[in-house]
This record gives sequence, C-alpha cells and structure tokens, in this order.
Amino acid sequence: MAASAELPRCFVAVKRVVDYAVKVRVAANRKGVELASVKHSLNPFCEIAVEEAVRMRERKAVGDVTAVSVGPKAAQETLRTALAMGADRAVHIETPADMRTDQDVQPLAVAKLLAWLSRVHLPAGARPDLWLLGKQAIDDDCNQTGQMLAALLDWPQATFASKIELAAGGAREAVVTREIDGGLQTLRVPLPCVFTADLRLNEPRYAQIQKIIQAKKKPLEVIDAKSTGVDFAPRLTVLSVAEPPARKGGRVVKSVDELLAALKNEAGVI
Repeated sequence: MAASAELPRCFVAVKRVVDYAVKVRVAANRKGVELASVKHSLNPFCEIAVEEAVRMRERKAVGDVTAVSVGPKAAQETLRTALAMGADRAVHIETPADMRTDQDVQPLAVAKLLAWLSRVHLPAGARPDLWLLGKQAIDDDCNQTGQMLAALLDWPQATFASKIELAAGGAREAVVTREIDGGLQTLRVPLPCVFTADLRLNEPRYAQIQKIIQAKKKPLEVIDAKSTGVDFAPRLTVLSVAEPPARKGGRVVKSVDELLAALKNEAGVI
C-alpha cells in the first residue's frame, strides 16, 4: 500500500529484548545478564508504539507505517513481529554480533542511527513526519533514545504519551496527553515530532496467524551500521554486574515493644 502524499509518514523504533517473563541470571563473567539460549521478544513499550502507529493508519491519520530496529541479525525477528501487527515495511540497521543491545548499543548510538536514517539515507519524499518510540526498553531502562532523537533532529517531542490525538486527513499537529509526576499534562505539538509511548497509551493486539504469514512477504531493508559513517561506539562501560543480596527471612514478634526494639537495634530504621 503506497503512502498518501497528503498523510504524514510514521516511523516506529522497536527493540529486541529479553522477554519480560524470563527470570534473568547474571552471566558467568559478571559483565551482564545471560543472553544465550534466552527467549527474546519485542520490547513491551515498543509494542505499544507499533499498535498506536497502526491505529493511526487505520483511522487515516498517517500513511504507511515503517518499523525500524537497530541491533544484530536476530532483530529481524522483532521486525517481523511489528510487520505482523500491521506495519507496512521494516528497516533493520544491523550492528556487529558481538555488541550487546542492552549495553554496547547505547541510546545515543541508536538516536544517531535513526537520525541518519531520517536525514541522510532516505530521499526527501520518503522521510518520516513523526517518530514513535517506546518510552524505555526493559533491559537497560534508560528512557533516553526518544529525547536524544528529538534533539538530533531538532524536532519537538511529546514523551510519556498516554493519549495521542492526530486528526484524519493529513493533520500537521497533534494533541498529546502526557503522564507526569503531578498528574496529566496536555500539549499541542506540530509535526514533525517525536513521541514516546507510555504504558496506558493502548493495549496491543495479538498478531493473527494469517498476519504472521503475510509479514514474511513484506519488505525488510537491511543496512550495515558500519556503512552509515555514524560513530556508534559505546560511551559507557559496564565494569561488573551482581545479583542483589539475598533477603533474610522474617520472624514473628510477640509484642509491640519487641517490634520496636528490633526496628531500632537490628534494622536501624528508627
């Protein structure tokens, strides 16, 4: 399906992470968590971003939806999930296999590569009018990529979005409800813009078997990250990773006085 010239072009960044249901283990070298033979899936917040982009297209607020992922070859599995959910095409910026996406491929590097895709790689008529990202990934919890991408593109940003109202028919602005510490904030932002999805933005759909089969036939472009000319070397180095100390078992006290004595003399909290 070709994008309408009148409708904004929507790009969604997605990340492959260790599945949220997996109980992670510290690797033997204590440099990170164990990734080998561990189930991976689409980052939950990225899944919400894909769902929102597809809903925008369904109500004709945007044209085609393009999913983009930065990571090793296995990230193509994640892109196929986004395609099965309804994205029209995908772009994979492939990083070296020895670079961990939870440590070595860091938010600044991802933001630079997405900005390169927006401004350099794509022709003028195919560049995004809005980027949708999950507010954070559950492996590193950085919550930085969307903000960095907006800064690099010099675009406005609306982060932690719990509602995005973009009118059908090629509207050039959106009304966004954001979740902030003190409650909810409503903003009006022009396009182009970067949005990041909060948990309550929507409930993602399950991909049907037919859609999963169709996703294998949708276009997926692969770009070698080294060919972009972007410096995506990590800026931070993980020195060591350790499991939290085991909690001591609780005990039953016989009186309030014994409880207060324990809190004061043993726990040191009063």
